[in-house]
Amino acid sequence: MAHDRRLNLVLCWHMHQPDYRDPRSREYQSPWTYLHAIKDYVDMVEHLERAPGARAVFNFTPILLEQLADYAHQLTGHLQNGQSLLDPLLAALAAPEFPAQDEQRLTLLKNCLRANRKRMVDPFEPFRRLVQIGERMATETGGARYLSDHFLAELVTWYHLVWLGEIARRFDPEVKALLEQGTGFTLAQRRRLLAIIAEQISSIGVRYGKLADAGRIELCMSPWGHPILPLLLDLGVTREAMPDAALPVLSSYPGGLERARWHIEHGLRSFENYFGRRPSGCWPSEGSVSTATLRLLADGGFLWAATGEAVLRNSARANGIAADHPDLGNSPWHLPGSGLKLFARNDALSDRIGFTYSDWHADDAVGDLIHRIEQIARHCTLETTPVLSIILDGENAWEYYPNNGYYLLSALYRRLSEHPFIRLTTYAEILKETPARELPRLVAGSWVYGTFSTWIGNPDKNRAWDMLGEAKRAFDARIAQGDLDAAQREALEHQLAKCESSDWFWWLGDYNPAASVGAFERQYRSNLTYLHELAGSKAPENLTLVLSRGNEVTQQAGTMRASTPTDGKG
Repeated sequence: MAHDRRLNLVLCWHMHQPDYRDPRSREYQSPWTYLHAIKDYVDMVEHLERAPGARAVFNFTPILLEQLADYAHQLTGHLQNGQSLLDPLLAALAAPEFPAQDEQRLTLLKNCLRANRKRMVDPFEPFRRLVQIGERMATETGGARYLSDHFLAELVTWYHLVWLGEIARRFDPEVKALLEQGTGFTLAQRRRLLAIIAEQISSIGVRYGKLADAGRIELCMSPWGHPILPLLLDLGVTREAMPDAALPVLSSYPGGLERARWHIEHGLRSFENYFGRRPSGCWPSEGSVSTATLRLLADGGFLWAATGEAVLRNSARANGIAADHPDLGNSPWHLPGSGLKLFARNDALSDRIGFTYSDWHADDAVGDLIHRIEQIARHCTLETTPVLSIILDGENAWEYYPNNGYYLLSALYRRLSEHPFIRLTTYAEILKETPARELPRLVAGSWVYGTFSTWIGNPDKNRAWDMLGEAKRAFDARIAQGDLDAAQREALEHQLAKCESSDWFWWLGDYNPAASVGAFERQYRSNLTYLHELAGSKAPENLTLVLSRGNEVTQQAGTMRASTPTDGKG
């Protein structure tokens, strides 16, 4: 690399969890929001706090932020006033007694077995022994009757200890003492662990906000409920990248433009309520973009958006630009007449962090990544400073790494911030200094394969769209009656927004594990049923039927997916 040639590198971490609350009881059906909060959101911000020279971009979905605020409120109320906790697993941690019914005890047991065996169970000998016993009891007929309160107390305590972030386990004296004690946890200790969890969740907004105030990070967002905006606007854009894709019976999503605007406007409001600032950038849900989507984001006040490399390559082909040119994604782009800048994810580098380096020594992994970045800069032909974007999930990857990615992230920030020619920066800074190239035509797609195949085109996914369209027509009919007060209308709109989330469609299909498919498709049908109830319409019979079953053996499945069909964790 020439010594007068720098390279701008943006690390963009995306944080998202769908709304796991039951629409009627408001009880959390899955604990992943608070578990990822204490394991990942806290660890990720502390890594930046400990690396003064590092910069990064963090993208949060507003529906996640609202759940974090809800957890913080519930925990404060519980610890101060005994308010009930609406998450059964979290409530069990500090419960003075456990349920008497065998079925409820068995459910608690199974919930406390859901952790990565290699990285989160085996390294902790006391927890490993508990898990081995629990696995036997979970499969034996009548096994729940042998689960004593003492066993459940040990198990639920250890479960939360292994879900804490690595930095807390290393440096928090109270957490270290519990880990060293290993057994015999008292109710007072379990309640203190609950208080530590409360402190961590309550600190998230403040800590990220301080780094943003100091210019250390940039905070950005996705639309409110994490919908695929291009599909809300026009289901037909599916065929821009997949000409032969099968589409739902639903020809277009009713009132999609109004709904897309709702997700942007309410997302901005929710983001500002949580962080006290408005974002200038947007990672559209799953990097999904279309011409109409980018125009809508620009109208919403966003200055930049980002997508997948495959979207840019598909668009380059449509414009007669060399799609395989190595510098294609190394600068921002813009559509004619638009001030909004579009950045593209470097798929190869992003996927190496997400799927390759988890079994590498951290120094070797970071060395390999830096070498690849240097090679890109060395062969760059752009007249301007190249911009490289590494964009990936900021939470799900780390459970596949030893010590929650502690060694990789520590080495990554340290070595990149010390590198003489690589500058860690943010998109907000790049907008001030790097001109954008014009892209005459954009081919719609997402970061996954450059298409929308993860959310539409499959028979199960298409049926889900038809069911959503039917619920939207019931919503429209109720709104048209004109007799709803502000609170009733808001409740109806928020329930519809939850149904429009991309997450339900992500999980449908036989390439995903059956247990996860079952949980998500049941919650999707429950959300749709409740929407019909709020709208005063009879829920269709098909909402009582299983929509998708998944598969017991899958090669590409789960919370993360690689950008190309040939990559994956397996």
